[in-house]
Amino acid sequence: MIIGVGTDMIEISRVKSAYENPSFRKKYFTVLEQECIGESFAKAAGNFAVKEAVSKVFGTGFSGFSLIDIEVLRDEKGKPFVNLYHGAKDMAKKLEVANIQVSISNTKEFAIAYAIGESLK
Repeated sequence: MIIGVGTDMIEISRVKSAYENPSFRKKYFTVLEQECIGESFAKAAGNFAVKEAVSKVFGTGFSGFSLIDIEVLRDEKGKPFVNLYHGAKDMAKKLEVANIQVSISNTKEFAIAYAIGESLK
């Protein structure tokens, strides 16, 4: 059963200027995410959009957790997935969200992400 759906769109240029700042990267992206992103500002923007979309799945914004509590990685085929930590993991448990499916699309200027939260019920 679907618990919630979230979407977000962000300008890649906005994330590029922020991502170039090491304190921004450290505050909002895990070390593993940073390794996977490398110098791809489109990937950084896509990850950031996923984090926003997941918060919308919960319907809470970032109340009780921060962006870094949502880690966005990609499998061997490049499909994005999320790992939840700390407050985001607690929120998912509270809302009985068992799985979150995500999708990222990019244009030259924007990153767009969708997230669907599912329960096992």
